[in-house]
Amino acid sequence: MAPGRIERPLAGEADTLIFGQDLARALRRGDRVGLAGDLGAGKTTLARAVIRTLADDAGLEVPSPTFTLVQAYDETRIPVRHFDLYRLAAPEEIEELGLAEAAGATLDLVEWPERAGVDWPGDALMVRLEQAGAGRRAVVTGPDEALARVARSLAIRDFLAAAGHAEATRRPLAGDASPRAYETVHGGDGIARVLMDAPARRDEPPVRGGRPYSAVARIAGSVHAFVAVDRLLRAAGFAAPRIDAADLDQGLLLTEHLGSEPVVDAAGRPIAARYLAAAELLAALHARPWPRTVDLDGAAYRIPDYDRAALAIETELFLDWYVPFATGRAADEAMRATFARLWQALFERLESHERSLVLRDFHSPNLIWRGDRSGHDRLGLIDFQDAVIGPAAYDLASLALDARVTVPAALESAVLARYRAARGPGLDAAAHGEAYAIAAAQRNTKLLGIFVRLDRRDGKPAYLAHLPRIRAYLARALAHPALAALAAFYAEAGVLDPTTEDGA
Repeated sequence: MAPGRIERPLAGEADTLIFGQDLARALRRGDRVGLAGDLGAGKTTLARAVIRTLADDAGLEVPSPTFTLVQAYDETRIPVRHFDLYRLAAPEEIEELGLAEAAGATLDLVEWPERAGVDWPGDALMVRLEQAGAGRRAVVTGPDEALARVARSLAIRDFLAAAGHAEATRRPLAGDASPRAYETVHGGDGIARVLMDAPARRDEPPVRGGRPYSAVARIAGSVHAFVAVDRLLRAAGFAAPRIDAADLDQGLLLTEHLGSEPVVDAAGRPIAARYLAAAELLAALHARPWPRTVDLDGAAYRIPDYDRAALAIETELFLDWYVPFATGRAADEAMRATFARLWQALFERLESHERSLVLRDFHSPNLIWRGDRSGHDRLGLIDFQDAVIGPAAYDLASLALDARVTVPAALESAVLARYRAARGPGLDAAAHGEAYAIAAAQRNTKLLGIFVRLDRRDGKPAYLAHLPRIRAYLARALAHPALAALAAFYAEAGVLDPTTEDGA
């Protein structure tokens, strides 16, 4: 890619349709895209491919707006307005079309953008379809950020082509709260696969000891971690996805699609039998030793420690984000000092308890039910790139106090009982109960901070709906005698009183 310019050869209409699909994957609400070229160059064909991709409907009727001048689509993933300025008699007529209205609210595809004159924004993307030998080429210009998105989407297409899926259909797959993105890929063989788009983390600001948050919290910086842990899990007989293609440098993986049946019912309630099966899987995972390093084709990947620094910086999100949200004032130095002292004492106790491989987000969004299988193969595992060696009780707390699902106290108790029964008499129930309570308190403390941060920093207010559940889970954990001092501190600070939340 030359600076400020991307070129893509288009041998025929099929290539134009694929390019439209890839372009659609890169576009965002608020983008304005000019589609330029001579009559018959394929501008409407390209716009139609983008709109059908965003609607996830290959048969959607997308008429040319040559005579209507503008056509709106609200059923697409993001609202789209499709303009055709060919029949404009003068640039000033553009005001009547509303092209400048609702800026940022829609994705605007504009054929013949040159007819907008000086009203065409300089920060828009421009896709020019040019003759190139027997075919055409698309030349994309525009601001660096938007061009980078387009370049990434085209790199994904090239990755798929190298894996034998040049004409595969790409559809967005619900992601998580991380920077990673996922797609389902449907190739010509009729098999659905999952694409993970996880470029390496770069340019993060240092927050402690010259290291960024992700490094201190032991959050994976590249897909190397996923591949390493995937190999470990599969070798041990657990149902992690087979990796069909990988470009570790670009952060792209094409993996087996393990299915889409969840461990919750249609109303989002936990299915007890599936949670109990997950508890048995965890018991098997914790009963075996795990190596600290994994060979990745000659390069060693070392699974990091879930150490005190990582546990502590996660809990501090509670002070940084949740406390101001809940109380209307920032956490002062006295509160921070007491908070740190109480948690350091708990982390010291946690270090004396069993350690194992911790997948870290072992809860309903990352568990796939496969009822036609038997044993541990009934549960597919899809999210473990941030795996660490840490408190074995952590993943059990993640399951039994599922952040996305309301788990009744009776089911939580049943999950704990099933896990302990599967571990056998060698497990010290009292020690395990203490480790579970500390891990549960740490996880739900940090989640309160994370979910507020997702709202306030990242513009994702839907996560606030989870706060009452997380507070209830935290209250359960704080009831353990080992956490009496922390419970008293939280109560005195008034940080768990929902009536103090702004907007409550």
